[in-house]
Amino acid sequence: MLDKLSWRYAVKKMDPSQCVPEEKVEKILEAIRYAPTSSGVQPFEVFVITNPELRDAIRAASYGQPQITEGSHLLVFAAWDNYTAERIDAVLAQNVAERGESETLAAYYERLKGMYLPRTEETNHDHAARQAYIAFGFALAAAAELEVDSTPMEGFEPEKVDAILGLREKGLRSVTLLPLGVRAAEGDWLQGMAKVRKPADELFTVLA
Repeated sequence: MLDKLSWRYAVKKMDPSQCVPEEKVEKILEAIRYAPTSSGVQPFEVFVITNPELRDAIRAASYGQPQITEGSHLLVFAAWDNYTAERIDAVLAQNVAERGESETLAAYYERLKGMYLPRTEETNHDHAARQAYIAFGFALAAAAELEVDSTPMEGFEPEKVDAILGLREKGLRSVTLLPLGVRAAEGDWLQGMAKVRKPADELFTVLA
């Protein structure tokens, strides 16, 4: 696994003539689906976009970054705009459907509503966005394991992407983008460069 993480980098130029196989995309999506989230709520959705017109529009809202249209797939991670009783109740209902009735579980999600619902929308959206980022990390790792090139992106205008995809009407807000594709053979200034990371003794503090 570590050698695949070393292999990956934020690809700057993808080959538009090549397409990521759908079976690999499906495995990346499954990794996202299995990512852990706080209380198992999964407060986000992922949009898998291959439509050229949509990707053209999103590229324009992303400062012209070419990977959005040069790659074969674009994943848009969109977090809930807020927690609501209905959304939390739906999580409980799925748990009951798949695990059976449980007074303990019902009480747990009632307590969760008591914690989340009084908070501001922005606080709840920020919390939901952090859960989306956990899944985003799983997607990056899965793509690396499958040798699928990707480029994590925060450099875009969320309000414009939200409007392009009609996210606000769905109770969602875009938080990050992940183009998937195949690195170009040439023209990528970052390709082949050494991976620069902090040394372990600066990054980790061990308290035994």
